[in-house]
Amino acid sequence: MTRHLPWIGRRLLLGAAQTAAVVLLVLLLTEALPGDAAVALAGDQPDPERIARIRTALGLDRPAAERLLDRAAALLHGDLGTSLAAGRPVTGLLAAALAPTALLAAATLTVLVPLSVALGVASARREGGRLDRTLSSLTLAVHSVPEFALGVLLVTTAGLLPGLLPPTAVGVDPLAEPAVLVLPVLVLAARPVCTLSRLIRAGMIDALASPYADQALRYGIGAARVRWTHALPGALAPAAQQLARTCDWLLGGVVVVEALFALPGLGTLTVDAVAARDLPVLQGAALVFAAVAVLVNLGADLAVRRLAPRKEAAA
Repeated sequence: MTRHLPWIGRRLLLGAAQTAAVVLLVLLLTEALPGDAAVALAGDQPDPERIARIRTALGLDRPAAERLLDRAAALLHGDLGTSLAAGRPVTGLLAAALAPTALLAAATLTVLVPLSVALGVASARREGGRLDRTLSSLTLAVHSVPEFALGVLLVTTAGLLPGLLPPTAVGVDPLAEPAVLVLPVLVLAARPVCTLSRLIRAGMIDALASPYADQALRYGIGAARVRWTHALPGALAPAAQQLARTCDWLLGGVVVVEALFALPGLGTLTVDAVAARDLPVLQGAALVFAAVAVLVNLGADLAVRRLAPRKEAAA
């Protein structure tokens, strides 16, 4: 691990620069949006004087450049500010919304990783056989269904079969009743499991056909041990990088899934902040998304360097 420290330091510095660039871009783009939080807070038929008073109270009447500099300085000191719509600290709002989103992502990964490995290894063992062809057809069919369409189908099915599974999380705390996460997890895991299992299958086929696998078999090592301890680690290297991209996608995918299943998570908070032109909340959410993306990709690259050291130069 010590030999990786300089590389980790460089990647963290690069990640910090990327995170700062993302936050700055969000600041600029949100400033370019028509309207502001004062218009959203004033109601459907706003009085111009009321809008002006709200804008003055929120400090939105100051020049955009001045507000941007103030926000950038506050972010450098770890101050995410106060929500313009809720009047509460952004840190508290993000922390409350992050718990359901993190639980949903963790549950998805708990299902996704072992299922992808099992399907990929099973297909590789029966390359070209009936099981391989069946799994390939199923993964192709499932991967072609958009998340929103699959979610609507599951919600409708659960609604028509009362008592089976909760169709939405309306009036339910996901932390207290995890059953409401079953359908969202199925939607989020459906497409990534197809991609990851196909990558693992391809990697396993290459690894099992490699000289070191043949040599291990000639030494009398069992086929199962060769498959799981020699071939699988090399097959997991490309899948680890794809899994990192999947984690990034999960953070974006929760916006649709949380809205569909009424989960009070980070995606719902972001959508509400866009509707209310709540710039501090949007900036805080962008910071969380960017930081998680940087850390997840760093972890994936470390996994590749550990599982397949010969690929360190590419990483």
